[in-house]
Amino acid sequence: MATQLTDLDVTLLDNLSAQLKGKLVLSTDKEYDNTRKVFNGMIDKHPGMFVMCTDVADVVAAVNFARENKLALAIRGGGHNGGGLGLCDDGLVIDLSGIKNVRVDTSDNTVRVGGGNTWGEVDHATHVFGLAIPAGIISSTGVGGLTLGGGVGYLSRKYGLTIDNLLEADMVLADGTCVTVNATQNKDLFWAIRGGGGNFGIVTSFKFQAHPLKTVFGGPTLWPIEKTEEIMDWYHKFIHDAPDDLNGFIATMIIPGPPFPEDLHNKQFCGIVWCYTGDMDKAAEAFKPILAKNPIFQHVGEMPYPAIQTLFDGLFPPGLQWYWRADFFNELGPEIRKEHLNFGSTIPTPLSQMHLYPISGAASRVGSEETPWAYRDAKYAGVIVGVDPDPANKDKITKWCKDYWRALHPYSSGGAYSNFMMDEGEDRVKASYKHNYERLTQIKKRYDPNNLFRINQNIAPE
Repeated sequence: MATQLTDLDVTLLDNLSAQLKGKLVLSTDKEYDNTRKVFNGMIDKHPGMFVMCTDVADVVAAVNFARENKLALAIRGGGHNGGGLGLCDDGLVIDLSGIKNVRVDTSDNTVRVGGGNTWGEVDHATHVFGLAIPAGIISSTGVGGLTLGGGVGYLSRKYGLTIDNLLEADMVLADGTCVTVNATQNKDLFWAIRGGGGNFGIVTSFKFQAHPLKTVFGGPTLWPIEKTEEIMDWYHKFIHDAPDDLNGFIATMIIPGPPFPEDLHNKQFCGIVWCYTGDMDKAAEAFKPILAKNPIFQHVGEMPYPAIQTLFDGLFPPGLQWYWRADFFNELGPEIRKEHLNFGSTIPTPLSQMHLYPISGAASRVGSEETPWAYRDAKYAGVIVGVDPDPANKDKITKWCKDYWRALHPYSSGGAYSNFMMDEGEDRVKASYKHNYERLTQIKKRYDPNNLFRINQNIAPE
């Protein structure tokens, strides 16, 4: 059982504070309420304290303190986790946002990134060198959380998941020791963190393989929601046979407002957001079959890669109410398309939506046991999100999201991409790792036998 923070002697807190270069934030401090905010405004947890780390030594001190005093321990990077698993009630939160550094090595196109960086900061540093690392679709997402869960986004078909481009990591383990993991050092840990989440330690530094990429050709295309079944059927046949240079996720959505034209506002659509990474001189040819489907709105064109990564940042500022449900899918048959039309026609709030991210191209050519990410043979990572700024709409967006998920789940592959999951319990975690789960429990037992790192999509020790 975890110790309550109120049971600790004040001298222990003073001793911890004296070991830190960063700051200790307690519930009595004036900045506490602001510090405990995360991206999802629906999360309202009250940690006993935050250790605002600025270096590895701070992380070690905080891990040792939590372990020795039997405190619940949560790790927060970018704070985007849907279920608020970067926080805990009463215990200790290790905040990595002060551990930021991005160093680009053009001799081999590798990039060192601090455990507290966001993807927008990484893109800013790499773009000047004409390089990019596969990530997600929102630039304020933390590097750590997205990477450790897998990393699905615009570049997945061309360069694979984020974990497929991870070369090395520096970690603090549950016993307070520091290790480097890569293909030759601590190989079991290196395997485990490429999709196994934050179960095995705290990553303070990542080393990625970057790829030459300065500009992309992309943007949204929209069709009336009534065309959902037709467009999904066409998209399913089209995207997986398309060249790796072409990617696009399909969605049911409402256009909430600017920057879209006023005549589209508050109407339901089936949309696809495209990203083409090939020769810009051949982009128009690549988009001919797409535009031949006669979208009622399209805004595709050439842009810097960081521009497409920030395309939706303005629509999703921190503090909105979010509820998530997710599954993997192997196909988009008639029954599935019908449910997408049904629920896409009844979206409850302008920011709520559903996305299907294709898992094909480079992402599908990695073996299902090469990393913990077991669903390499799935065609899509699907996610449904209920989103709204008003807490009064919490029940409305949650119900729509759950109902949508229940209607689709019987047609799913059984598990979900862990970065799209709420706190859903052990069975869902097991389903999401399939045949890799047992190996993960064995590695967990070796490096964290007492499950110190348990506030996550938890993999319990064997």
